[in-house]
Amino acid sequence: MARAFAKISFTPDVQAVQTEMGSRMAYRAAELGEAEEVALGAAEQAFIAERDSFYQATVSQTGWPYVQHRGGPVGFLKVLDDRTIGYADYSGNRQYLSVGNLRGDDRVSLLLMDYPQRRRLKIWGRARAVDQRSEPALLAKLESPDFRAPVERGIVIQVEAFDWNCPKYITPRYSQNEVEALLVQARQQPAAARQAPGVLGSGALPLTIAGIRQLTPRIRAYELRHADGEPLPGYRAGAHLRVPIALPDGSVTSRAYSLTGAPDDPDCYRIAVLRMDDGEGGSSALHDGWQLGTRINVDAPDNYFPLHDDGRPALLIAGGIGITPLKAMAEALASRGADFQLHYSGRAPQEMAFVENLRRHLPTQCRFYFSQAPTPTRLDVSVLLNSASADAVIYVCGPTRLIDTVRQTARQLGIADERVQFESFV
Repeated sequence: MARAFAKISFTPDVQAVQTEMGSRMAYRAAELGEAEEVALGAAEQAFIAERDSFYQATVSQTGWPYVQHRGGPVGFLKVLDDRTIGYADYSGNRQYLSVGNLRGDDRVSLLLMDYPQRRRLKIWGRARAVDQRSEPALLAKLESPDFRAPVERGIVIQVEAFDWNCPKYITPRYSQNEVEALLVQARQQPAAARQAPGVLGSGALPLTIAGIRQLTPRIRAYELRHADGEPLPGYRAGAHLRVPIALPDGSVTSRAYSLTGAPDDPDCYRIAVLRMDDGEGGSSALHDGWQLGTRINVDAPDNYFPLHDDGRPALLIAGGIGITPLKAMAEALASRGADFQLHYSGRAPQEMAFVENLRRHLPTQCRFYFSQAPTPTRLDVSVLLNSASADAVIYVCGPTRLIDTVRQTARQLGIADERVQFESFV
């Protein structure tokens, strides 16, 4: 969560309610974070360019908010640069409520929805109107050449803050074009895939997909429960679950995914899957194929990356999607009052799973590093290992390069190999 968002949103009244409801301390950290230069990243810009509608709120002279739906062809909301967006304003019912409100108060709030993927992006900014007489070149950039309605003006918005919203209660909805595309895709599937049985896998443990959350634009979390409502086999932090996946050619493969929750809920398993469109097809097939109610048969969780159970402290180092087993370890260590630190690196917070969850629940034990943020921060492995206590157990999970760096640095510092545990995600 960015500081710019917190400064705009967390007014004294909001802070008072957060205090009453017990979430104030968790969100306080966002307000105290480093001041950032607000800039739309690649994920935000791509998301904006794919939208065919959004909701816009303005403020009237009487103080009442006015929310308006804006729609057009895909991409009608333009990204002009990493801090500026805009759209062409076409003739409508001629009430001019939003345009009139902007004359007195230039603040706007936008809500961009992706219903099929259960994603939403909130944007705050300051808007101004441009027309053919004042700025014809800028207005031309906002027009959509394939949309022939008359343009009355352009609205240009300087972005002051943005935030990805929780997808928990977004109901998936599909446009006519999206439904037609899904039907075409289904018709093009091989007969074997269309006629596959409704339950995948041959394991003895029947599971149902009971929840789906879009954590980032490319990472989706799945909640799995026993198909018959029975308790699930227990596991230790670091465990993984191997699940069956139907590929587009009709064959069935399997992938192992770390269980992301602390092993204290016998009724639910949770995994998080990064979609890799340039990979071998397993993650993208899982994203495309798994829906609420999907049934799978699996074996009980296995664990080749177990957490130590004695009193030694722990140093957890995660890179990208490698956070999944280490999140479970961090929660397990916290629940038993153990001494530990979690260091989590990635490109940018909006591309990294569980950042806000970890900030909220483990604010003193977690450190984050963003290599592609406006003000980049990078994880220094040598500094971390030098400062680790002599008996700390070191766990690292993520890209091969990160794991190799940790292992090589540990050897240079004379840290025994058995104190460095690792799991690679390829």
